[in-house]
Amino acid sequence: MSTLRYVSIGHTVVVTKINGEGAIKRRIMDMGITKGTEVYVRKVAPLGDPIEVTVRGYELSIRKADAEMIEVKEGGNA
Repeated sequence: MSTLRYVSIGHTVVVTKINGEGAIKRRIMDMGITKGTEVYVRKVAPLGDPIEVTVRGYELSIRKADAEMIEVKEGGNA
């Protein structure tokens, strides 16, 4: 299973699982990233942190450490 951290720019993936516990997991879910949600990777900063994604119609920047906790699979409407 791949994580959001390793998705290439321009690809759309579907969230399959969010790892982590407590406040960290809750913060990721509060941003709109939940199981079954499509995530489109728009940009990655030059040093790889943060990653800019589109989730539920809005842009979101997420840290590499948080992206590592989000398991994804290929799919969605690219």
